[in-house]
Amino acid sequence: MIRTVTLSVTVGLDGSHESRAAAEWAAREAQLLGLPLKLVHVWEPAPAPMAQAPLLGTETQQHWTEPSEMGAPPAEGWERVPREAAEGLRARHPRLDVITEQLSGRPAEVLADAAKDAELLVLGSRGLSGIGGFVVGSVGLSVVAHTERPVVLVRAGEQAADEHEMDPAGIPSAATAYRPVVLGLDIESPDEELIEFAFAAAARRGTSLRVVHGWNVPPYYAYGLSVDLELHGSLAQAETSALTELLRPWRKKFPDVEVTADSHYGIPANHLVDASREASLVVVGKRIRRNPIGAHIGPVTHAVLHHSTAPVAVVPHH
Repeated sequence: MIRTVTLSVTVGLDGSHESRAAAEWAAREAQLLGLPLKLVHVWEPAPAPMAQAPLLGTETQQHWTEPSEMGAPPAEGWERVPREAAEGLRARHPRLDVITEQLSGRPAEVLADAAKDAELLVLGSRGLSGIGGFVVGSVGLSVVAHTERPVVLVRAGEQAADEHEMDPAGIPSAATAYRPVVLGLDIESPDEELIEFAFAAAARRGTSLRVVHGWNVPPYYAYGLSVDLELHGSLAQAETSALTELLRPWRKKFPDVEVTADSHYGIPANHLVDASREASLVVVGKRIRRNPIGAHIGPVTHAVLHHSTAPVAVVPHH
């Protein structure tokens, strides 16, 4: 008998401001996709030495030790977070099917496993850092690095209106058109899953797609570039032509999506971060690497995750 898996938009929930913002974003995305929303609440038992530490008060020690001994977390507080979050989401999105699931273990491992049966996994970040971007925690980075499903990072304080154009009076509004979706694309190794994800995201939002490609000159040209403007111009034209040709079949597949292709000289991450300021969503890729040793998030994606001012979708690809 073949097991049928009903995909969902899954969100990691821990009761924090950032996870609540992620849950609201995930609810909106689930409605756009016509999928149920699954709230996954993870409880991490304390290590045995911490649970037995004499400095812990009676109430705290009971909270940590009973789950370890019984194999399950305490009911009070544990059930309240997902229950209250689900009730609020159902009230605000009455047509949305909201499911809750409570699991225990290491959050990064549990969430990466939960992503296997998800259309996409949504996580929160701790809002804006001092340099104007995400503060991505170790759990978020680990999940992005090790899951093979798309992961979306949403910053604390993200509002529906932030993804839309200002209304005619210059006031934020969720009733106006969506801002463009931005796709960061490497034309040297383009991936169809990444491109299709971005086009589909723009299509269901009824908005345009802005494709951003950053390029640098080959090392053997670098020394003469500053004095050879003609060479720079010819290289720029070649990169633009290659990007246009690459997108040609996708424009035909998604005829209703208006596409803007930007090919810029310089560091790709910088161009994507700049574009994020006017975006509803930024889409970047991550190559799947099953070797447990070494980096699993490329430098461009890593930089965009930390500095984008819009939600970021990381799409794994081979």
